[in-house]
Amino acid sequence: MAWIPIATLWFGYGFGAIVFVIFNAVFFVVAYNTLLGVRTIPHTLRNAAASLGAGRWALLTEVLLPGALPNIVTGIRTGLGFAWRGLIAAEMIATNVGLGYMLFVARDFYRTEVIVFGMIVIGVLWLLIDRLLLVPLERATIERWGLVRRA
Repeated sequence: MAWIPIATLWFGYGFGAIVFVIFNAVFFVVAYNTLLGVRTIPHTLRNAAASLGAGRWALLTEVLLPGALPNIVTGIRTGLGFAWRGLIAAEMIATNVGLGYMLFVARDFYRTEVIVFGMIVIGVLWLLIDRLLLVPLERATIERWGLVRRA
């Protein structure tokens, strides 16, 4: 959220500022979780792949990526939560469209019912995205590539 003033300075009001804010909300969370996932892969697996003749590309695609995938998907899920909040905040300040802007305008006209409705819509949309898209993706990834077995 702290990037919004800088984003409006650099990109003006509109789509560029929103993309910049969302990128900053997502990138660092996904990058950190990716690094964490790669660091949790035992060195014995890397060494075993290398001793069996795996080159850099094979090591990346067959050892590192599958081993880090549960963490990457968790980072994407967390990052998209941050992106959703960043989108609403950026819409309030840096544009004249969207749910965030609707809340911001409703505040100026003391339209409490519009504000509450907007809050409910934002919450329900995120709940649907999370439960229908992200949770099944994370569950499937952890069952396929992680250490958890389906009960």
